[in-house]
Amino acid sequence: MKHLQTFFTLALFTTIVYAQPKNYKGWKAGVSRVKITPEQPLWMAGYANRTHPSEGTLVDLWVKALALEDEEGKQAVLITADLVGIPKALSDCVRNQLESKYHLTRSQILINTSHTHSGPVLTNALLDIYPVNLEQQQKIDEYTNQLGEKMVRLVGEALHALQLADLYSGNGVTRFQVNRRNNDEATLSRQTELKGPNDYSVPAIKVVSKTGKLLAITFGYACHNTVLSGYKFSGDYAGFAQLELEKAYPGVTAMFTQGCGANQNPLPRRTVALAQQYGQELAAAVTRVLSEDMKALAPQLKTAYAEIKLPLNSPTSKAELSKIVEMSGENYQKRWAARLLKKLNAGDSLITSYPYPVEVWKLGDQSIFVLSGETVIEYAIQLKRVFGEDIFVFGYSNDVMAYVPTAAILREGGYEGASSQMVYGLPSTWASSIETDILYEAQKLAAEVGVSQAEAKIN
Repeated sequence: MKHLQTFFTLALFTTIVYAQPKNYKGWKAGVSRVKITPEQPLWMAGYANRTHPSEGTLVDLWVKALALEDEEGKQAVLITADLVGIPKALSDCVRNQLESKYHLTRSQILINTSHTHSGPVLTNALLDIYPVNLEQQQKIDEYTNQLGEKMVRLVGEALHALQLADLYSGNGVTRFQVNRRNNDEATLSRQTELKGPNDYSVPAIKVVSKTGKLLAITFGYACHNTVLSGYKFSGDYAGFAQLELEKAYPGVTAMFTQGCGANQNPLPRRTVALAQQYGQELAAAVTRVLSEDMKALAPQLKTAYAEIKLPLNSPTSKAELSKIVEMSGENYQKRWAARLLKKLNAGDSLITSYPYPVEVWKLGDQSIFVLSGETVIEYAIQLKRVFGEDIFVFGYSNDVMAYVPTAAILREGGYEGASSQMVYGLPSTWASSIETDILYEAQKLAAEVGVSQAEAKIN
């Protein structure tokens, strides 16, 4: 946290004045992008069984920004990043700086991460997974500082590039996601029927200049970016999908948004050829949507944001932590227990709740529900039951602090419900009210921006 505060204190930024065409009633849009592939070996995020830093690059990593302005002059910015997630410290620092420089409030900023497991480790994220030494931690801190600078600068460039544009939305479909809680990967080739729940939708928005040039495509899918597990940086299937679309539409900026894919895996997996195949399948789904009649979005932007206090269950006791620390071998569970035990022995208390971000955007009549953390697919399904199948639902946004299970998954246990909190450093599992709390807040914010259940297509 100290490093992040330092770079924002020292960084100098130039204030940009935007020229606005007079009496124009329509959208303005601007795009920008910056490569974030580490220039030196770094530890890679996502898998606990990696034993050393990266060994080169398969596909470059990017952060991309789409700035929007409606007919009344209200602005918002979507930032997408080829990262496993964004930790709270970095997200808060970036969003605070964007508010200070460009007067963008939390509700006007949406940071979505692709959840590639072939990106770099960041400071204050997945604290106990990686046995990094001091020298490696310094490299991670330096990279994280530079990443924050790039993200803030990127938004300024996108705002500076605002031009007259039209926006359109639509939903495609592709089916390589597999519910990993309901299907055994080891026996998948012998299965004749896959079990759900699933959400195969591919939400897409195209941004077209007044001269007819395709400026940007945003597209999403709800599925882990875990085809690859080696030591080369890449955006996984989502990285290949973006490359496919940018090749098919020269000059466009293709931006991937991760959905509620916490319990969805791309299966089968583990080869570069499969990552490329899934990228091509996803790009083909987007291309089909772009080639059909898409819904024109009126130039009206509404946004709402809140952070709710999600309660945690009682922290693991000192006695239980001590037992874990005394286990043989070296693993992230022991590092997690040792860190918490050190805090308790120093007289510090462990957190009993977490400030969880929820956000809703409305672009014309296209509603976008934005959830944080590694959100399971059931959240998207439930929101669509209430607000209609055409809404977009993002996960992995603004703060990726833990898995976000439903109440049923908490009762069932398993990785997403019972043990994944160790990976993220939380002292205990979520309380059973998590699902009700999140969905209630989403519905409350939806009402604020004019998305009512009465308008929904309830199935």
